[in-house]
Amino acid sequence: MFKLKSILISALLLAGFTAFAQQITVTGTVTSSADGYGVIGAAVMEKGTANGTTTDFDGNFSITVKEGAVLVFSSIGYTTLELPAQ
Repeated sequence: MFKLKSILISALLLAGFTAFAQQITVTGTVTSSADGYGVIGAAVMEKGTANGTTTDFDGNFSITVKEGAVLVFSSIGYTTLELPAQ
């Protein structure tokens, strides 16, 4: 029984470290193609999740997502854009 508990605890710890290691932080700036200025308050979402953020006064953002994620950028009055997180 003790050996089984040890294996289970080790597996859970390893799974936790593996999940953490597969995340990346993406930073960038959302700008308008019309004038090149940063878009204030644009939504930046990890597609298929509730994980998201908004841009600051200069259009800057930072978000931690799973490797291979797709980011969805949207804002009122602008075309929604989906890009791979890099």
